[in-house]
Amino acid sequence: MKIGVYAGSFDPITFGHLDIINRAEKLFEKVIILIAESKTKKHLFSLNERKEMIEELFKGNKKIKVEVLNGLLAEYMKKNDFKFVIRGLRAISDFDYEFQYSTINRELNENIETVFLMTEPKYFYLNSSLVKEIVSLKGKAKELVPELIEKKLKEKLG
Repeated sequence: MKIGVYAGSFDPITFGHLDIINRAEKLFEKVIILIAESKTKKHLFSLNERKEMIEELFKGNKKIKVEVLNGLLAEYMKKNDFKFVIRGLRAISDFDYEFQYSTINRELNENIETVFLMTEPKYFYLNSSLVKEIVSLKGKAKELVPELIEKKLKEKLG
């Protein structure tokens, strides 16, 4: 079975992320959304909260599985014998970071192949930090995240 692993912090998941996931579903028999804890980011939602929200969004979709990453992506891939990492690119500025990320993963696990998918142009500007800031300032995020996510953001950010 050809499985693609889409790893990220997803704090929160946005329509840009969903665009990549929906397109990855056409390339892979199964897509694992792998929620990671970043030591360099301050997360609004816990790992379990993010997992529950994403599972709710994909409830009933047998091609999507949601898991939490504890440790290095390269080790997770090796342990599960997965080969394909999915990464989204928004703008040219993402390329440098993603190039470094994919290179180090390949150094740690030579069997990893990174598949880059360009986000739809209407989502080039979109990131989770922007969404959190908009909601914290009482702005509407219905064009940026699913209704469930906007509701959860409003609960957390007032």
